[in-house]
Amino acid sequence: MTQPAASSQHATRPVDAIADRYVADYAAADPVVASYLGIPGYDDKLTDLSPDGYRQREELTRRAFAAMQPTEASDVREQSAKSSFLERLAVEIDQAEARAPQTRVSVISSELHSIRGSFDLMSKSTPDDWSNISTRLAGIPQALADYRQTLVQGADDGYVSAKRQIAEVAAQVRAWTGEVGEGGDFFANLAGEADVPDSLSSDLRANAEKASAAYAEFGRFLDSELLPRGRDREAVGREQYERDSRYFLGAEIDLDETYAWGWDELYRIESAMAETARAIVPDATRGQGGSAADRTVADAEAVAAAVAALDADPARRIDGAANFQAWMQGLADRTIAELADTHFDIPPPVRRIECCLAPTHDGGIYYTGPSEDFTRPGRMWWSVPDGIDDFSTWREVTTVYHEGAPGHHLQVAQTAYRKELLNRWQRTMCWVSGHGEGWALYSERLMEELGYLDEPGNRLGMLDAQGFRAARVVVDIGMHLELEIPLDNPFGFHPGETWTPDLGLEFMRQHCRMADPFIRFEVNRYLGWPAQAPSYKVGERIWLQARDEAKTRLGADFDLKAFHRSALDLGSMGLAPLREALAQL
Repeated sequence: MTQPAASSQHATRPVDAIADRYVADYAAADPVVASYLGIPGYDDKLTDLSPDGYRQREELTRRAFAAMQPTEASDVREQSAKSSFLERLAVEIDQAEARAPQTRVSVISSELHSIRGSFDLMSKSTPDDWSNISTRLAGIPQALADYRQTLVQGADDGYVSAKRQIAEVAAQVRAWTGEVGEGGDFFANLAGEADVPDSLSSDLRANAEKASAAYAEFGRFLDSELLPRGRDREAVGREQYERDSRYFLGAEIDLDETYAWGWDELYRIESAMAETARAIVPDATRGQGGSAADRTVADAEAVAAAVAALDADPARRIDGAANFQAWMQGLADRTIAELADTHFDIPPPVRRIECCLAPTHDGGIYYTGPSEDFTRPGRMWWSVPDGIDDFSTWREVTTVYHEGAPGHHLQVAQTAYRKELLNRWQRTMCWVSGHGEGWALYSERLMEELGYLDEPGNRLGMLDAQGFRAARVVVDIGMHLELEIPLDNPFGFHPGETWTPDLGLEFMRQHCRMADPFIRFEVNRYLGWPAQAPSYKVGERIWLQARDEAKTRLGADFDLKAFHRSALDLGSMGLAPLREALAQL
């Protein structure tokens, strides 16, 4: 596969040299991360999850941070790389000091999820690949014993997750090991995929059985030992939330202003939804008179009528997860083909994406990037909850744009490809949620601007997704800071009350058009992963502001395709360094 040649000047580019060395050192220290990054050579190993293992990785990060600080950048590109590197490692050190990586147990982020998910990304083409899988499976009992020690030590020191998160993860483990649910035993299913010689097949089955037993035992540990020690209070408070927000955004924001903006943004989006709904169901109730609350109710009724009409349309429904997977793949492929060389510069290897059904049923849609050599392509995954077997395409056109092109796939895979512009850390290891999720949400709105969402049903799906992300801003900040619900909120929702998880679930049910298992998972996710959910809309807000600033600065010379190419060629970075870099374009 042809790629741009790696720079031969790294020896004279000191920032790149430090960043590249950090990736190599970290991959060796964290083999599971190496698998996620697509760095070869570590798939037969597992990460040391003992307290000492975490301390060693933290020290590695501190050494790289200290080495980078006095380093002189050789040019503007290296200066941008240095700024991004220092910002990221600084917030990672803050997280390590707060014991977040090693003690957080949440429905979407824990070492249990990382280990299990690594098998989804490992190559399965040859007996050697399956031997790596077998060896990694064999290491799971010791890895989980070390992780248990870390969680117990954290709880002894006062660092422990909320009870709800611990209980929900224990339930996820029961589903992964086939104790409950429809998916069966993940590890046994994995071993059953292998078409290998009998001796290796026997080892795979035996090691899968041990891995499953270790996970099941860990689930019982969560239920019986860690759960009683978990926090009753789920809100993390302002201090921790501010730290987590800096981590996910790479910028400091005014949380109270953002909370107020979230209400306004949700109202704006839902008003646009009502307008679009009346294009779908022209005789829907129109709230012109009466109070603002009356108009809001009428708008909600119009949207509900349109949703019912779209869901009842056979042309917009797909039965069966496999058929839905094929539909996603077709749309993703067509979109890339149409965007390439017109609206975006898309290198040939980036024009390949795989849409996959996840082997678990936890709920959620996500993207994983390609390997360094692109033998593993970028992939869009759908973790379909038990009991969900029919799908509405009008809701998901915008999801494909978000996860595929021009969203995560274009952003992440193109970054991975740009060896001539970006060092290895920028290409493989740097990920900032506000930058990445903000770009993906910006991409949905961009596709509307480009005319891809002119059909009212698909446009309603995009607006629904946008409203869902705006509601997240309100709920996530509100629940964790335990803010007061505004007396004059436009939806008349429990005015003057203090946010609780139950109110968060009620609010999301009122403002989301999705199956209840998805909504429950989402609210649990917010409670266990503070400040991540708002990064979508906050990131999009900053991307839009940066584009407007570029338009103003460049005037008639502004070119949208060139702006996108220049912005993506910066790689992922914190939103504060991003604004600085975009201001120089």
